Amino acid sequence: MTISNHLMGVDIGAGSVKTTIISADGRVVGDASMEIATRHPKPGWTEQDPDDWYVAMCATVPRALREAGLSGADVAAVSFSAGAHTPVLLDEADRPLRPAILWSDQRSGAEARHLSERHGEMILATGCNQPNPTWTLPQLAWLQKHEPDIGRKTRKLMVAKDYLRFRLTGEWHTDRTDAIGTLLYDAGNDCWSREICDLINWRLDTLPPVVSPTDIIGTVGSRAAAETGLAVGTKVVCGTSDTSIESFGAGAVESGAGCVKLATAATVSVVAAAPTIHSTLINYPYAVPGLWYTIVATNSCASAHKWLRDSVFAATDDRAFAHYDRAAADIAAGSEGLLFHPYLNGERSPYWDPLLRADFIGLTMSHGQAHLTRALYEGIAYSLRDCLSALRAQGLDMSEARIVGGGSKSALWRQIVCDVLAMPISMPAVTDASFGAALLAGVGAGVFADEISAARACVGIAARHEPDPASAATYTEMFGIYKDAQSRLADINHRLHHVAVGG
Repeated sequence: MTISNHLMGVDIGAGSVKTTIISADGRVVGDASMEIATRHPKPGWTEQDPDDWYVAMCATVPRALREAGLSGADVAAVSFSAGAHTPVLLDEADRPLRPAILWSDQRSGAEARHLSERHGEMILATGCNQPNPTWTLPQLAWLQKHEPDIGRKTRKLMVAKDYLRFRLTGEWHTDRTDAIGTLLYDAGNDCWSREICDLINWRLDTLPPVVSPTDIIGTVGSRAAAETGLAVGTKVVCGTSDTSIESFGAGAVESGAGCVKLATAATVSVVAAAPTIHSTLINYPYAVPGLWYTIVATNSCASAHKWLRDSVFAATDDRAFAHYDRAAADIAAGSEGLLFHPYLNGERSPYWDPLLRADFIGLTMSHGQAHLTRALYEGIAYSLRDCLSALRAQGLDMSEARIVGGGSKSALWRQIVCDVLAMPISMPAVTDASFGAALLAGVGAGVFADEISAARACVGIAARHEPDPASAATYTEMFGIYKDAQSRLADINHRLHHVAVGG
């Protein structure tokens, strides 16, 4: 019998689930995606139904197999990725107790402030990160206060990708990256932290065993095989969080490598030999063993573009992105004095302020849709430069970066990021997290010797950008105005928030 070297990766994105199948040389032979609903029951709340993820996987796996001309038996292994921090809480019958609270949810701001003010130093020293509403710890603190029955009924806590793997195998695990992402983990002692869990009265027995991203965690069971089209006994590899797996899948596999991500949120990350512990930075163990990656992030990126397209331009056609992108390319760098702060959902790095608000500054009668689009691209790039400054302040830097995420498909946006950051940018041939997950599946199944071998064998570069000196000079001037305006408007943002909530 011929042993298949085809590999599958499944990623839960902000608005869809995507399945990708690759060959052993990294060629994408089949893929499929399906949208999933995101619900906003109250302002600042963001939730998804975990069972919607599974329904989407059951739909996309057969479609990807058909596109590839393969059967389930042709897949050697499957692995997973998803956004960090998103808790799935199961009852004694292994059913989700409530919708999953996403990383972008802002409801736990008060709990995050309380934990930071009273226990921030201990949490930072133990978990390598500072509490804010993105993390699972404050989310669980909010649940303990507002939905205490959920905590009492919880028997298993999973992070998003782990729920899909659990549905395939019945096995309950997570990897160290997602464990750190809960902010319940003791990084130094490589175990769940009783001290942190006790801060919110969370039980240690609800937390999963922790393994490596490339560990095989069971095989596909008979029911899951019937529902997905995978073969019974297919190897299932743990996987890891999306930002780690995207950077790995982009070929950033050595210390000092940088990566920029233009997705629902935007990030700048650098690979290093150890975490850099500081309240302005985010630290995770990396997909490549022995390395860490440090992230700085802005909350709104492609989500801001979708907001502009849908809510401001009222153009929901899928072709609208390309139309506005082409029009924005005709506008000069600096958008004729129009400036955008992308704080539509508060902000993370470097301000860590959920009350900041977005704005367009400098509007005149001469500005139109193309200016607004370009100013949005530029504003997110300024925010990334702001983020990069937080890395540099702690002695971390990069001389060039790989760029990934849905926004990277725009050549204009890539060049703007290149010019604003004033560094060369390279876009891999495949930028999807599901591609990186498939590579990890190959490492776990023994198709590749290790993570670095997998990346070097399979990652290609589709485009390179060098900074344009004239545009870079314009953006340096505009970035100074961006920073000045941010500091002057912060208090006004807070006052507007209190008016909006009636405080």
